[in-house]
Amino acid sequence: MWNNLLRDIMQGDVKSIARSISLIENEVPGYEELMVSLPHFTTPVIGITGPPGAGKSTLVDALIGEMISREKKVAVLCVDPSSPFNMGAVLGDRIRMSNWYNHPHVFIRSLATRGSLGGLHPHIIEITELLKVAPFDYILVETVGVGQSEIEIVGLADITTVVLVPEAGDEIQTMKAGLMEIADVFVVNKCDRPDADQFVRNLRSMLAPTFSRHSDAVPIIKTIASSQQGITELLNSIDSLLQHHSTRDKKSWLLAERAYHLIERNRMKDINKNRLREAIEELQSQNAFNLYRFVMQFH
Repeated sequence: MWNNLLRDIMQGDVKSIARSISLIENEVPGYEELMVSLPHFTTPVIGITGPPGAGKSTLVDALIGEMISREKKVAVLCVDPSSPFNMGAVLGDRIRMSNWYNHPHVFIRSLATRGSLGGLHPHIIEITELLKVAPFDYILVETVGVGQSEIEIVGLADITTVVLVPEAGDEIQTMKAGLMEIADVFVVNKCDRPDADQFVRNLRSMLAPTFSRHSDAVPIIKTIASSQQGITELLNSIDSLLQHHSTRDKKSWLLAERAYHLIERNRMKDINKNRLREAIEELQSQNAFNLYRFVMQFH
């Protein structure tokens, strides 16, 4: 079963790709066998993140258009807030990026965060690894944009693009420890608004080498995504970064981050908070609860 499915995925069969993502999302028994059988591919993963209202979806839509114009194939994962009722994505791929929904070279999938604290889907690593095997040139991951918690995108994406808008001036100060230092490239979107140039100058002055994970200057691209302005420059910048940042050091660091996350999740798989609470209550009723001794039994 898995061999046939893998063959269809590698040939770009959309139904097989969509079905496989569902198998991973729902943790269908045996899906690990599919993951173990995946060959090694290095399709670049580009993370698009930033505060709500920055125009991330419009930017992704524009980037898809630029990639298609260059005869590239692209997969897009849109990570949305979960519905509190059914854990599905509140914003669906039917609403956004409707121009590309049926395009033969574009695959779009909305994923719910399902309460994941990092602003990403709990199986986002497996899903991106699966998509790398399919014949795509780029994988775009747009995060939910819930503030600083989506910083874990940096462990997933080869290039992290942080989208800001000119009105975010005061917010930059509070983002220093978070979004500011994860960016490989900044996009200042909606640059037709007042004070855009001043905002870019302020941003540039703040980007001291100590803030960045890279010794090089972090590019700042001005865009008006709604009218495709600056999108060519953005993709050129991303391509340039992919060429220069695909060093062994960064790759191994990224892979270590992903491996750590998966090992952590697998080890926690059998830990149930309700059962922990019940066990704690039982010990408390006997006046015999010691937190450290309790935790040691799980080592």
